[in-house]
Amino acid sequence: MTNSLRFNEALLIANRAFKPLQCIAWTQEINSELNLTVVDRTSTRTLGHKRIPCSTYSDPKKLASVIQQTRQELTLQGFALAPWNMPD
Repeated sequence: MTNSLRFNEALLIANRAFKPLQCIAWTQEINSELNLTVVDRTSTRTLGHKRIPCSTYSDPKKLASVIQQTRQELTLQGFALAPWNMPD
């Protein structure tokens, strides 16, 4: 994936990256940040949160790096995540 990502594409990628956990994603129109919150399967406990600027989530390599870092943080906390790769 070498093209710039649109917001909706970044949302879909992030949503799939944290299975079996849930990823809630939204944007703030004021600053165009992508907000990602990873919650447990019952949506009762927040496990992680990231605020990602547009310049990062629109770049596939940068977005992949943030997602991998967040996945690693969750794994270190003891959460088992399904395998994931950045789509082409």
